[in-house]
Amino acid sequence: MNIRTAQMADLKALAAVEAACFPAAEAATEEDFAARLRVYPRHFWLLEEDGKIVSFVNGMATNEETIRDEMFSDASFHREDGAWQAIFGVNTLPDYRRRGLAPRLLREAEQDARLAGRRGCILTCKAALLPWYEGLGYRNQGVSGSVHGGAVWYDMTLEF
Repeated sequence: MNIRTAQMADLKALAAVEAACFPAAEAATEEDFAARLRVYPRHFWLLEEDGKIVSFVNGMATNEETIRDEMFSDASFHREDGAWQAIFGVNTLPDYRRRGLAPRLLREAEQDARLAGRRGCILTCKAALLPWYEGLGYRNQGVSGSVHGGAVWYDMTLEF
């Protein structure tokens, strides 16, 4: 399997994987991904098998310590020199889950964030995933201010 960053040519595949991984109210749209790819394509980490994107992680760099809902739909919040790597989505197609792909991509994103001199990574997750992210070293900061997709989210931080 190959890990690489994204290109605009990946747009439809990214939207399809996202739609397979998140409820419609939470999933980024093709338009959201197009805007993100125009501004921060190097902040997408894709894992391919035989040329097919089977898992990916994406997000922006920011100086904010938590993710705000506006960030999901407005790529102008990206700060290339930001102190934190925000992770908006951790996506793995259902047939490829439980193979360690998501942790592998998160580690790749974390390594890039370290090399860029960032303080760490931030993300939001639902209660059911708290133990999973804690197992990867993320700390639960409590209920998030995010109400993205009408869900209850928790702010998670991995500080380097």
